[in-house]
Amino acid sequence: MTVLVTGGAGYIGSHVVRLLAERGTPCVVVDDLSTGDAARVDGAALLRLDVAQSDAVPELAETMSSHGIRAVIHFAAKKRVDESVMRPAWYYQQNVSGLANVVMAMERSGADRLVFSSSAAVYGEPADGLVPESAPALPVNPYGTTKLVGEWLVRDAVVAGVLRGALALRYFNVAGAGWDDLGDPAVLNLVTMVLERLEEGRPPLVFGTDYPTADGSCVRDFVHVLDLARAHVAALDHLADETVSGFDVLNVGTGRGASVLEVVTTLTRLAGSDQAPVVRPRRPGDPAAVVAAAGRIGDVLGWRSEAELDRTLESAVTAWRHARGGGAPG
Repeated sequence: MTVLVTGGAGYIGSHVVRLLAERGTPCVVVDDLSTGDAARVDGAALLRLDVAQSDAVPELAETMSSHGIRAVIHFAAKKRVDESVMRPAWYYQQNVSGLANVVMAMERSGADRLVFSSSAAVYGEPADGLVPESAPALPVNPYGTTKLVGEWLVRDAVVAGVLRGALALRYFNVAGAGWDDLGDPAVLNLVTMVLERLEEGRPPLVFGTDYPTADGSCVRDFVHVLDLARAHVAALDHLADETVSGFDVLNVGTGRGASVLEVVTTLTRLAGSDQAPVVRPRRPGDPAAVVAAAGRIGDVLGWRSEAELDRTLESAVTAWRHARGGGAPG
């Protein structure tokens, strides 16, 4: 069975494509390459297309039909929270309209299984640090809202019979690299922002050390990107079972929290730097702790995270150096 992966040339998508290729599952990648890199999916069929453009449906449907696509993994989306606040309408167009186009193309072509890349951002600022799938979905920014609306769209497509089965994977903080050439190219999260500052000879920043946590800094759940990619493959295999139908949402995380200070200190050590972090005041809207309750995904898919924090961060440092020709971040 050939699988279509939208956004497959991106950070997470390229890990999924490589895992599928390693086990012999053919892939078609659809990516506009605005943030992705075709070199990351060398060997896979690649259609360069913005799935959110108004005329994308016929080309998507033709691609699905001609390749015999039955299952889609949908990553293609914008994911910068700050950008979503500044450009909300554009985020809805990119993330919601893009998904709608993919679902309409699936309806035309007969593809009926979908793995949707969602986010823990749908939870907003949860009251409890350990977050189950049953926690209220109350996103606090347009990015998170577009992911929640996307889940509703997919659920409604299943109810309507357009899709036989679908899973939305809500993942938490993603870091690391499964292969050195597939590191995170964007400086948009704690790990890569720390590595960039160390590379520039500047101290990493920590926003707030007065939270009700063990060391006073925020606590988050960091899942290795290769573990996350395996979760998508497990979801795909689950939906391939003809007896499986319906829609479900599953958290993807380790179930273990790591503090910002712990992550910063570990990255600084791994980078061989002696920079001490600089503490800044809290940022508005940062909850003290957000950790995935990750039990249901084990029950449903038989998946669990494997990488410990040190391994995740070490792989991030190694990939960062690889992207810069071997130069040390620190």
